[in-house]
Amino acid sequence: MSRIVSSLFILLLSIPLNAQSSLQKAIDRLAADPVLKSGGLSMTVMDVKTGEVLASHQKDHGLAPASSLKVITTGVAMDVLGADFRFKTELQYDGEIDGEGTLNGNIYIKGFGDPTLGSDHFGKTKPLNPLMQDFVKALQKTGIKRINGMVIGDASFFGTQVDGRTWSWEDMGNYYGAGAWGLNIRDNRYHLTFRQQSQLGAIPTIEKIEPEIPNLLHINEVRSAEKGSGDNAYIFGSVYNYTRFLRGTIPVGTGPFEIKGSIPDPPFFAAYSLLAASERAGLQSNKKATSLLELQRTSDFQSIERKVIYTHYSPTLKEIVSITNMKSINMYCEALLRYLGKSQKGEGTAEAGLEVIDEYLEQKGVDRNGFFMEDGSGLSAFNVVSSYQFASYMRAIALNKELYADFRPSLPVATKSGSLRYMFKGTAAAGKIRAKSGGLKRVRSYTGYVETNSGQLLSFSIICNRFSGESIDLRRKMEKAMLPMVNGVN
Repeated sequence: MSRIVSSLFILLLSIPLNAQSSLQKAIDRLAADPVLKSGGLSMTVMDVKTGEVLASHQKDHGLAPASSLKVITTGVAMDVLGADFRFKTELQYDGEIDGEGTLNGNIYIKGFGDPTLGSDHFGKTKPLNPLMQDFVKALQKTGIKRINGMVIGDASFFGTQVDGRTWSWEDMGNYYGAGAWGLNIRDNRYHLTFRQQSQLGAIPTIEKIEPEIPNLLHINEVRSAEKGSGDNAYIFGSVYNYTRFLRGTIPVGTGPFEIKGSIPDPPFFAAYSLLAASERAGLQSNKKATSLLELQRTSDFQSIERKVIYTHYSPTLKEIVSITNMKSINMYCEALLRYLGKSQKGEGTAEAGLEVIDEYLEQKGVDRNGFFMEDGSGLSAFNVVSSYQFASYMRAIALNKELYADFRPSLPVATKSGSLRYMFKGTAAAGKIRAKSGGLKRVRSYTGYVETNSGQLLSFSIICNRFSGESIDLRRKMEKAMLPMVNGVN
């Protein structure tokens, strides 16, 4: 009998070891793949309940995470500010309104960091034109019929460093490289539509720019490439710079082809949009739209006491985080980072926000040795995080049940949503893996959670840098390494 009991005991012990071995073998196969011969791989799979590392490869090896970094910014913001937090934007005026409805003073749009103002990503938030109509109605309700002054966009709530100090020049003119101001508008992006050409090498014409931005000049050097070659067109330009160079290629064809750029000066564009909407509604103005920064730069302008006409509120932070992680919107994370700095340190800068995050990670017991965070979105190639640091942080989020309940739905789900919609098709991982993906040139990563077949909750992160070959091929290999996670360890 003792031999039978011993054999059963050994068999029971072997079950978790085999499950663990299956996962570890899959990770080891990826690590040995020729595409990573000159590259780097860090992967950690962790049991949320115990903190045990179930499988790993170079778990402490720091790599560039790309947009996986967003889970840190969004999670910290949700915990510190609260899931129900809302940004505000105020419509203000200075001076006096006389008996005939003339404002002898200025109108201000005062931003408090809301990244969603005028966005079309939210059903509850009005896009640009309806938003401006609401602002105009508020002016009319106050009795203003004529503005004997300027319409001013006030972004002073944040600092003047609106983009990432280590962002690539190639990124900043494009929509995903839009900075975060104290006053943002329409996701700080515009749409540019080309008319495709049928000849290889031909320059496609610019057909439309939406919305129209005053003084914006495009130098078009884009060429027509092979059919099916995809969007390889880039907009080169920096903040406050209205000359943009269009370079790269789009496919040959006969239809429209759209790319998206970053608005050079959102505070000015917000003021310009309100002035235009006011004039369309019959409000007269004899001056101009401008930004507070421009006024302070070019004159001795001093703002006097203002009165608030109307306050606009953003969606809840829970809703903002959901869109941020599902659609991977860099600007939203950069605004959250700066708001963390403003609310906790009194400075609306990236540096202050990063200090808040560092203190948060320390409080949660996350080892920050070798952890370098340059921005809030992951766009900087100088961010460095290990998979173990990510997995430990995600575990800390999951151990806070209320926070986890709000944060978990923001992550894309395998086969169902976001960047994981087309991953793990026809496998046991469908609906069981939730993760934020990340991608830069020669960078791919996934960070999130696994709900195993046995009900175990795992946190995990996988980061690959400097791989050879095509990104889509590496993604499929990473899927194979992640798939055994759903079996967990019983």
